[in-house]
Amino acid sequence: MLIGKPGGARNCHCVTAKQALQYKYRDLEQELFFFTTTESRPHGDVLRSGNIRLVPVAELRGLRVGPKVFQYVIKVIVQAIQLLYTMLKIDQPSYILLQNPPGLPSIAVAWVACLFWGSKLIIDWHNYGYTIMSLSHGRNHPLVQIAKWYEKLFGRLSDYNLCVTNAMKEDLWVNCNIKAVTLYDKPASYFKETPLEIQHQLYMKLAKDYEPFKPRTESFSLNSETSAFTEKDEKNGHVIKTRGRPALLISSTSWTEDEDFSVLLKALEDYERYINEGVKLPSLVCVITGKGPLKDYYNGLINKLHFKHIQICTPWLEAEDYPLLLGSADLGVCLHKSSSGLDLPMKVVDMFGCCLPVCAIHFECLHELVKHNENGLIFRDSNELAEQLKMLFLEFPTLEGKLHNFRKNLRVSKQLRWDESWDQTVLPLLGQNK
Repeated sequence: MLIGKPGGARNCHCVTAKQALQYKYRDLEQELFFFTTTESRPHGDVLRSGNIRLVPVAELRGLRVGPKVFQYVIKVIVQAIQLLYTMLKIDQPSYILLQNPPGLPSIAVAWVACLFWGSKLIIDWHNYGYTIMSLSHGRNHPLVQIAKWYEKLFGRLSDYNLCVTNAMKEDLWVNCNIKAVTLYDKPASYFKETPLEIQHQLYMKLAKDYEPFKPRTESFSLNSETSAFTEKDEKNGHVIKTRGRPALLISSTSWTEDEDFSVLLKALEDYERYINEGVKLPSLVCVITGKGPLKDYYNGLINKLHFKHIQICTPWLEAEDYPLLLGSADLGVCLHKSSSGLDLPMKVVDMFGCCLPVCAIHFECLHELVKHNENGLIFRDSNELAEQLKMLFLEFPTLEGKLHNFRKNLRVSKQLRWDESWDQTVLPLLGQNK
């Protein structure tokens, strides 16, 4: 991200702009330039912000000539030319702030742009790109080794470095000789608990397209509007939660190799078995949001399941609806296993912003975010997850038990929001260069 002209008005310019990155910087007072693909619509707050300009970068599609390695190399070269050309058309900045991954080719392009402008390069390390590549190709694949060398080389050429965990901070220093400052991901201000009236509006909207949000039975009252979870009295406008409503379980994913959703599906099979054996548990609506390369594969597995007490849907939500649904849910599930073991799942950060308790699968530094038996639970396999679901929902929907206690702990934790964390951690760093 580029921040500010030397001696002039400050501005910011972001090389890669995933939605999760865009909202972070929307509250900054500088002018922002986000380089983004056109496939996803940003959150409305980003679109309405007066200090943000979205700069579209076209993706190279349809190249099917030659082996895959050749296609990949051509794609990287074309992206590098596109990105550099687009960046050099922007007003001269003081800083470029780059999220990594994706860093190939953007780190090298940003470094060249900094040389051209005399700007400072800041890398925001969220993971290592080469470890993500290794999930598909294996750690010893030549492309993975080249990507590892590339990331370390150009990473050392940055002026400042941010990272998302203390574990990554230590790894950057020990293995790459890169000094970084830990800047934990924090939720945006619109990740919060959703008022019941807004929940009802969301459920009614989603019920138009997704069966699990529709009422289980037809309403006998002509004066009420009903979803699977809520009922609104048309006369006085009051909204209540329906009796015997299902519990709402939510997860989000990019449907990639670092998340094994068969773990959740197996746990749901066990949950269904508990109910069939007579355990008093609520029905479940399981919503898995997102899109990605393995979505069709997992939808195929889901379609083979024949649950009586569980409904699963896999919507792609509008950017504004996702935080509203998180703020309406009863429990979140995270299956993110860090490819490096050094990053933290942004989805859990957002869930905690909505005071939503989480069950998360274990990996090395997860304890920096999820506190077992305090704001959620950590599991290692489908059996543990199934037992946790049973334990948490045994007293549903009463305000008793661990599920409610986790939510209370999140409410009183008063965690920092993104802009506050940025002000405390990054502004002093940038101030050194004034």
